Amino acid sequence: MLNPICDEMLNYTPIVRPYFRHIDRQMLRAAADVGASQAATLRSLLAQGCETVWGREHGYRRDMTYDEWRAASSTIEYEDIRPYVMRMVDGERSVLWPGVTRRFAQSSGTSGGKSKYIPVTDRGLQRVHYRGGTDSVARYLSLYPDSRLMSGKALILGGSFATELHPGDSRVEVGDLSAHLIENINPLAGLVRVPERRVALMSNWNEKLPRLVESVVKEDITNLSGVPSWMMTVLKEVLRTTGASTIHEVWPHLEVFFHGGISFEPYRAEYSRLVGDNHMRYFETYNASEGFFGVQYERGNRAMLLLMDADTFYEFIPACGGDPVPATDVERGKVYELVITNSNGLWRYRLGDTVRIESTSPLTITVAGRTQHYINAFGEELMVYNADAAVAKACAATGASIANYTAAPVYATCGTRGRHEWLVEWINRPSDVDEFARVLDNALRQENSDYDAKRKGDIFLSPLTIVSVPRGTFDRWLQTTGKLGGQRKIPRLCPDRRYVDAILKQS
Repeated sequence: MLNPICDEMLNYTPIVRPYFRHIDRQMLRAAADVGASQAATLRSLLAQGCETVWGREHGYRRDMTYDEWRAASSTIEYEDIRPYVMRMVDGERSVLWPGVTRRFAQSSGTSGGKSKYIPVTDRGLQRVHYRGGTDSVARYLSLYPDSRLMSGKALILGGSFATELHPGDSRVEVGDLSAHLIENINPLAGLVRVPERRVALMSNWNEKLPRLVESVVKEDITNLSGVPSWMMTVLKEVLRTTGASTIHEVWPHLEVFFHGGISFEPYRAEYSRLVGDNHMRYFETYNASEGFFGVQYERGNRAMLLLMDADTFYEFIPACGGDPVPATDVERGKVYELVITNSNGLWRYRLGDTVRIESTSPLTITVAGRTQHYINAFGEELMVYNADAAVAKACAATGASIANYTAAPVYATCGTRGRHEWLVEWINRPSDVDEFARVLDNALRQENSDYDAKRKGDIFLSPLTIVSVPRGTFDRWLQTTGKLGGQRKIPRLCPDRRYVDAILKQS
């Protein structure tokens, strides 16, 4: 039975709009002068950093210039600070950030297979994570003056505090970043968010999904926030439970999906089918366990404004190699690895993401991929953004849609050439999977000149092949890793076969 929403909530959007207009203006002022904004941010962070174990070990001073600071400490990866983080978990004060930190966001493991525990300091929670969320709403309301965002509720997917780490201090909380955000949310914001906290923080996704759907189908939802792949699972369960044909039959006032975490392009066509209304808006954000970094800048353009007012200092390592450069020295059209310093106690931290500079004034970016998620087994240098764009083209050309995919190389033998093998879990399976593979292969050649060069004449690289896996295969694999849940993501590309072979065992 469908849910007729008889009594629409009061529309509070006009009341809160002046506040968010002020926030948007602050954000744009900071973005208008990147040099001054970033210099002020670095001074503020160093004033705190010099009071820490890390800062003393590296000779941090309040009055350091950028060049002095860069010379004092190199860029780092998580394994470089793991011992420091564990000291913080054990209660030691002022290790990476002044005072005691009792929140840690559990994130995907490194190449060593261990989970990462990212500090979430009091200042970082407010000035990095919540500030980014506020900026996102402010930019959206500025771009869409007709929005009625606050006339209903927000469906926000969250994780849990389930963790393999068991701190000795019961006051220490370890879990998904979204669990920390929901646990500490402003009570006023909590009034317009669903599901209720006890459901949002459930750890078993299989038990959580039906409870979540039950708690939201009768609400008047105006906006969604989450990772596209997991939100799609929720929306499909909503349709199954209600018997509705489209989501707008259930939530007629739904207007926007704030999405991030993975590329939306492979899912766009399926969302259009599920939602059933071409007036639905999709708003790009760039957030991670380490911080909130970007929000969509313009209507109809997925480029994101890099946030200069969210307590983060940015550096960029050229993808082709070289030394890090500050935000003032990046070049339009180039791809860089992102390095961050912020008030979560992360100092010159290599985030693992690559970004493409779309404009320098203001500084806007798109996420190109992960530094470890690529295939370059044959010199093709295939990146995630190439793959996502090609998948979107192939789906549009064949009428197919996918739930998940991953790809890896198959190496040459004495009788065969190398190729890429794709594992695909379909939503709408194409009538001819081999034809889809051919279209996808051609799309990859259009998106990536190095891949095209290696494919010419089938001399160096054979056409890609697709293995169709049963529905639920990727979820079963995530369960074996202990990472099934609303924020967990499938690695799209891998330079070796560690993920593909493990997923195939679940098919």
